[in-house]
Amino acid sequence: MAEARISAEERRRRLVRRHHLHPDHPAASATDAATRLVGLHSSDPATVFLSARARVPGITVADLERELYDQPTLFRVLGMRGTLFAVPAGQVPLLQHGCSLRLAPAVRKRLIGYLEGQNLARDGEAWVRRVSDATTDAIARRGQAAAMELREDVPELKLTLEFGKGKTWGGKVGVSTRVLFLLACEGRIIRARPRGSWISGQYRWATPAGLIPRGIGDLDPAQARARILELWLRAYGPGTMADLKWWSGWPLRDVRAALGSLEVSEVETDEGPAFVLAHDLEPTPPSEPRAALLPSLDSTIMGWRDRDWYLGDHAGPLYDRNGNAGPTVWWDGRVVGGWAQTRAGRISYRLMEDVGAEGAADVARIAERLEDWMGQTRVTPRFRTPLERELAG
Repeated sequence: MAEARISAEERRRRLVRRHHLHPDHPAASATDAATRLVGLHSSDPATVFLSARARVPGITVADLERELYDQPTLFRVLGMRGTLFAVPAGQVPLLQHGCSLRLAPAVRKRLIGYLEGQNLARDGEAWVRRVSDATTDAIARRGQAAAMELREDVPELKLTLEFGKGKTWGGKVGVSTRVLFLLACEGRIIRARPRGSWISGQYRWATPAGLIPRGIGDLDPAQARARILELWLRAYGPGTMADLKWWSGWPLRDVRAALGSLEVSEVETDEGPAFVLAHDLEPTPPSEPRAALLPSLDSTIMGWRDRDWYLGDHAGPLYDRNGNAGPTVWWDGRVVGGWAQTRAGRISYRLMEDVGAEGAADVARIAERLEDWMGQTRVTPRFRTPLERELAG
């Protein structure tokens, strides 16, 4: 039985405070923001920077590069839904054992199938084992290495896999891409500084011990999942069962097991029965309405499966066909529009509902500041949405 009802308004108040979307409730650093949000989404390399910039007053690209690379406190690892996140050191073992490690058997099986099916190896299992060890050793010797460097150290990585022969979508993929992804799933390597600028996704690779103090420790997967869910509820709760299953990417049995190991309260929301951590029922004081511009795939916009309470009916132009969110404009804890960067570097946006004169003025100020912050850098989201394409021109 539900212990209380939590309104959509209360959920938006929680979002504004707990997700650092208000100048009165900032994050102290990108690592602080990532800790609270259970990671900053990083499938698109620029998202980490733009998400941090929206939450940490005065942060610069150089500040974030220090947290990611120079004196690392943030690390890019595969996590929920097989998606890349930038998380603090303490959350790396959680995502590794609770999420990414379970991907490895299927990734390994597919790679073996490709190798044997395309006559690149007679014994695919032995090939993968030998090349994986050689690749990991090469990375350890170099400290950090890009794929092109590793192909010189491990000749087998120069092989290519062919897909969709004779099809319009067909092409070739270097086997190095598949091997490195497998090693990342297994936690044997981790992404390091990219070869290019802060918007580049061509990462160098390192061993965990080369980046993280004490590397990635062992952890029971069930305990890892329970802790991940606890962290999510602390920042995102209340969440419906559909939210928990979608966000985590776990089978329902694992979601239920993780939830059952926590002290939670069931509450009623507009989306139906939902869960919060036990005793997390106190009302949230209101904050003065403020605007925020969040990047594509930001952890907040992608935080729930049931989104009407903050998204309304704006999903169509703001998501692509696969459910990837584009850049969004927020006001007082809800999505009110979208934005894009034009070729000339201007931040172009469209409000999809009336936010009043104060709201419109605040959005304009935030857009101007973002435009100045971006400078000469041009960012095109990896997953483009209808409104973003239209605004970008």
